[in-house]
Amino acid sequence: MSEELVEREVAREQEFVDRVYVQLNDSASAARRLALEGHDRGKLGHEGGLVERDAMVFQAAKRIAQLDAAHEGLVFGRLDLQAEVDTAPRYIGRIGLRDADRDSLLIDWRAPAAAVFYQATAAEPHHVVRRRVLRATGSRVVGVEDELLDAEAHAELEAQGAELPIVGEGALMAQLSRARDRSMHSIVATIQAEQDKAIRAPSKGVTAISGGPGTGKTVVALHRAAYLLYNERRRYEAGGVLIIGPSGVFMRYIERVLPSLGETAVALRSLGEVVDGVKASRHDEPAVADVKGSERMAEVVRRTSRQQAPGSPTEFRVFWRDDIIVLDRGALGRVRRNLMSQGRRNRQLPRVATTLLDAMWRQVRGERGRERGREAFDDDMLSHRDFVDFAVAWWPPLAAADVLGWLRDPELLARVGEGVVTAEEQRLLTKSWSGDASLSVQDVPLLDELRYALGDVPAQVEDDRDDPMALIDGAVDLQELTTASDREYAPSGRAWAPPTYRIEDDPFAHILIDEAQDLTPMQWRMVGRRGRTASWTIVGDPAQSSWPVPEESRTARATALDGKALHEFHLSTNYRNSSEIYAHAAAYAERVGLDADLPTAVRSTGIEPQVVTGVTDLEAATRAAVVEIAGEVRGTVGIVVPVARRSEVNAWLASWPELAAHAPHARDAIDSSVPPSGVDRVVVLTGLDTKGLEFDGIAVVRPQEIEDESATGRATLYVVLTRATQLLTTVS
Repeated sequence: MSEELVEREVAREQEFVDRVYVQLNDSASAARRLALEGHDRGKLGHEGGLVERDAMVFQAAKRIAQLDAAHEGLVFGRLDLQAEVDTAPRYIGRIGLRDADRDSLLIDWRAPAAAVFYQATAAEPHHVVRRRVLRATGSRVVGVEDELLDAEAHAELEAQGAELPIVGEGALMAQLSRARDRSMHSIVATIQAEQDKAIRAPSKGVTAISGGPGTGKTVVALHRAAYLLYNERRRYEAGGVLIIGPSGVFMRYIERVLPSLGETAVALRSLGEVVDGVKASRHDEPAVADVKGSERMAEVVRRTSRQQAPGSPTEFRVFWRDDIIVLDRGALGRVRRNLMSQGRRNRQLPRVATTLLDAMWRQVRGERGRERGREAFDDDMLSHRDFVDFAVAWWPPLAAADVLGWLRDPELLARVGEGVVTAEEQRLLTKSWSGDASLSVQDVPLLDELRYALGDVPAQVEDDRDDPMALIDGAVDLQELTTASDREYAPSGRAWAPPTYRIEDDPFAHILIDEAQDLTPMQWRMVGRRGRTASWTIVGDPAQSSWPVPEESRTARATALDGKALHEFHLSTNYRNSSEIYAHAAAYAERVGLDADLPTAVRSTGIEPQVVTGVTDLEAATRAAVVEIAGEVRGTVGIVVPVARRSEVNAWLASWPELAAHAPHARDAIDSSVPPSGVDRVVVLTGLDTKGLEFDGIAVVRPQEIEDESATGRATLYVVLTRATQLLTTVS
């Protein structure tokens, strides 16, 4: 293939791409003019003008954001079809555009007309003669990669004078060979047929995407989210799309994919951030995490929510007319059970005073009291400061975080955990809560469970929290109360954004869970509350699971999905690893008895993984391995270590001057809240931190220690061995 031919084809495509970018700029200008017109409508001086302003500005802003996000690599595909189907080429892009005459200029990759770009193969070309992928930097075409799908039709076209040269080695292999950086990129130009089927699956029910390492499960699921937003925008933008991943590092890794596809109307949260207003990144030790994640903790939490608040009064005495009225432990216990039987604890706040007064009135025996009557009794008690203070202290509004803190008390934990968690498990829980006061990732589902068990504080009570009289005002009927979130849902005549989550509602229209095999039963309960009426995309590989009791997790997952229709897709090709690296990882999986799904790796580098053994100086051996890898690959390098060695290896990394030539800003990505730049390409991670990530090169330090860290350490090490695309070295 001549260089002159390649340059000529690139120049031809550049002419079309330039035309598209002119139209993109024209569309952006039109959107900005719409926004200005909308602001002018707001000056009309009547309510209709304000409504028009809001609608026009909102639509304009959304279109501008979409156009801005699609600017990079806007045009990426071209289809040349058989002459009897279409004589003009069809161009595929990140968004759809029409020219000044309203004719289609660029087809959105999610549109039905673009499906053939992904579904056509040499065996079933679907009338496609040549499929071309354009490689671009910004608006500049830097290369093209062609696939000839119908050789017979190609010969016929050339015989008729058409010029359809075949350039390059194929888009997929070119894409797989590129260097990785610290962000996941879209695969919109190289989606394969089996991946496309999962992306375009029916929107209702549950789409489950499974497959071994490197099969593209994550990026396929993200493209599916973009596809759903394109096809049913009103439903999914109004209801919201929630994407859940295993860690903050993972969420930063994938955060650019959907914006690059023109979609920004999604919420990305790690498992430590699913509950609104809560952000946890610290993980408990495996033994503690196993206890907190178990379904049994739901019963512990339920019992805790029914306990009397520590330090609250246990008795109330008052003299009224001729009677001494006493609410002792027995009487208060009966009142508590009565209130609890009527619903969640916080929701009973408006009933507390009335229920206490009922119990007290039954003790009124004297004639003077009976003559005065119940209404006078209630008025006297509600104006009695001692009664008001008692009622507020005995049944206060409870925040889930405060109630979770009660479990720091070993005696209370033993009481609510009796018969549910063993004494040793109670010791582990107490130890975990007696140290770092911050929430762990494993605490978040317990907090959410408590929110559900306690219920929301009614809005009127919340608004009057500083007024003791309002807190116990029993005249308010529960059915007339609304929560603060209820008011957010009040009809307003316009589209609304998902409000702050509350337990009575399903605030998301679609839930996407990645690394689903790792979710604990308690995490499934937490996620399930947010998607009772949602459609779901679930991504995972059972062989990579870090949860030690798979059956318990499967049961919790089935409960969360609640009988929804299931559409299953299995991806069978490993696009990430070289065949040499994956053969090494697969051999390990078979040797240790993992029931692993073993996909076929399609790319070979000829470089076998290195296994360094007999090491006496661990730092020197690790240093040599990392420097060698960094010198050989252009992209990211991961140093994967046991949890106990992470700080130690970070200290080593800072003292290796020869690494500066390859990675001048190497650092620990886990502890940084700032997304790394392109030069920050060497990172230190633990085994679990590598979930969902990929690197050009990996150095695994003390793999046996990673395996020994937990009951699922073998699965974790298998994951680690499948993270590298080019080079893998283990240092034992």
